[in-house]
Amino acid sequence: MIRIVLVCAAGMSTSILVNNMKKSADPKDEINACPLSELENVIDDVDIVLVGPQVRFQMASIDALAKAHGKKAALMDQKAYGMLDGAKMLKQAWELHQQKN
Repeated sequence: MIRIVLVCAAGMSTSILVNNMKKSADPKDEINACPLSELENVIDDVDIVLVGPQVRFQMASIDALAKAHGKKAALMDQKAYGMLDGAKMLKQAWELHQQKN
């Protein structure tokens, strides 16, 4: 099981991507989207934070927040994001999850 949050500007642009990821995910996996402004409220409930291209300028502060909570964060693969490739995005999350701290 993995718990993933996709962070974007308003939480809406990633909805389709979340649904596409769920199609490839295990039913026990939890995949959600949230706006950057809500990340602090959900960070303790996730394993992986994937950051959308539209908020990449905030990556340093997102990464610091994630590390402070023992979580991993990464920019979303831009090609997978653009193609709404849920399987590829899920693979990115799992690879990040399996990396050593």
